[in-house]
Amino acid sequence: MLRTRVVTALVLLAILALAAALSVQALVVLGAAFLAVALAEWLRLSGVPVRAAYVLAVAAGAVALACQWRGLAPAAGVLQALCALATAVWVCIALGLVRAQRSGLHVPPGLLVLLAVLLAGVAWLALVALLQRGAGWTLSVLVLVWLADIAAYFTGRAFGVRKLASRISPGKTWAGVWGAFLVVVALAELASSLWPAAAVWSTQLLRAAPVAGAGVLLALVALSIVGDLFESLVKRQAGVKDSGWILPGHGGVWDRIDATLPVLPLALLAQSALLPGGPHG
Repeated sequence: MLRTRVVTALVLLAILALAAALSVQALVVLGAAFLAVALAEWLRLSGVPVRAAYVLAVAAGAVALACQWRGLAPAAGVLQALCALATAVWVCIALGLVRAQRSGLHVPPGLLVLLAVLLAGVAWLALVALLQRGAGWTLSVLVLVWLADIAAYFTGRAFGVRKLASRISPGKTWAGVWGAFLVVVALAELASSLWPAAAVWSTQLLRAAPVAGAGVLLALVALSIVGDLFESLVKRQAGVKDSGWILPGHGGVWDRIDATLPVLPLALLAQSALLPGGPHG
């Protein structure tokens, strides 16, 4: 299974690299496709009939791309408010996960559908805004999520004893959480020291605000874990192992980007608050 996961991840990275080499617009199209499929999987697990889920997701993706090509986007203040709302919702979800671990929790299907539309939609808007600073800049945000996931997996396997949320996702451990925090912050600090002028999101964040930037990195890792656990809760409630089947070794697209969805809005908020020029400068 690990070999299959690695091969699939390498193929996805190759596709992502090709899109980045072509243009930012190619990345926008790729991002819309991924988010549309993830949205369809989320809706299906929320109880929406399969055909309706995919029709709605394709329509949402088409509208998103049409708005992007016509230059229709929320004003900076509105976008920041939406990102703040999404981040607050993810914090509330984290509190709900604590309850689910202690005494169980059933999320009503209607609420799951509302969350799918809101959180996937704001993640899309944040992704497009981040891409305005370039493909490399945006990829440097995504790399943080991937590093956290890899670090949590291997440190959890090597040192994990105490379970993080056994009723939601039995494989996750507190050792994995601490490993993710340590690896992401340590590598970000190292990169900032070695290449201070690099157009890397975490590097410029740490240079602009060393203490607050480190705090944001910890918050990003925490929310990435929340996104992963929330999807596990939804899958457990739906009685399925994976959100889909399209990615061998990973399952569905939501399985692959569950940790990214909460990170994008917070990354844009931090960028707007701490970096010179705000979200686009």
